[in-house]
Amino acid sequence: MAQNETIEKFLDGLASSAPTPGGGGAAAISGAMGAALVSMVCNLTIGKKKYVEVEADLKEVLAKSEALRATLTGMIADDVAAFDAVMGAYGLPKDTDAQKAARAERIQAALKEATDVPLACCRVCREVIDLAGIVAEKGNLNVISDAGVAVLSAYAGLRSAALNVYVNAKGLNDRAFAEERLKELEGLVGDAGALNERIYEVVKAKLV
Repeated sequence: MAQNETIEKFLDGLASSAPTPGGGGAAAISGAMGAALVSMVCNLTIGKKKYVEVEADLKEVLAKSEALRATLTGMIADDVAAFDAVMGAYGLPKDTDAQKAARAERIQAALKEATDVPLACCRVCREVIDLAGIVAEKGNLNVISDAGVAVLSAYAGLRSAALNVYVNAKGLNDRAFAEERLKELEGLVGDAGALNERIYEVVKAKLV
């Protein structure tokens, strides 16, 4: 998916029988939407007299959320490339012992990349969750519900990308590599569920 591709075209691709884009791209889009909503809350808070005390903080958040949004958008293409590399490796000839060995090596290399790509997405989504917590606390009350949607979107992206880490790590022969990635993943997911709920409740309390 190109970064300037329309949402409709992307969703048509998701719904089609084509293997890509798939869940990995959807995870990146979820995270990017979360980052965009964090930016929205910042943009609608900065410059308001009522929120002058938090303006510097939210300008800093805005710079971070925009950088994360760009990163996550780029990860849609990264996911497609990683998937295509795995499928390409599995499609290599295996008629001779040499071909079988080369194919196995390529598969393992591709699976490592296909593990690292969604793990990177998880890292960025986790950062978006943290930023959503800041705007939930300090953002313009008129758009505070968007901070809630931001954290939910980022959390969905995190958990979704985690599934791709699990499935690809499972196929790795290099268990030290796999366990290292899975350990990092558990750290990222860790308290994210509880944090997601806490931020949601912060937002909800300001709405009811």
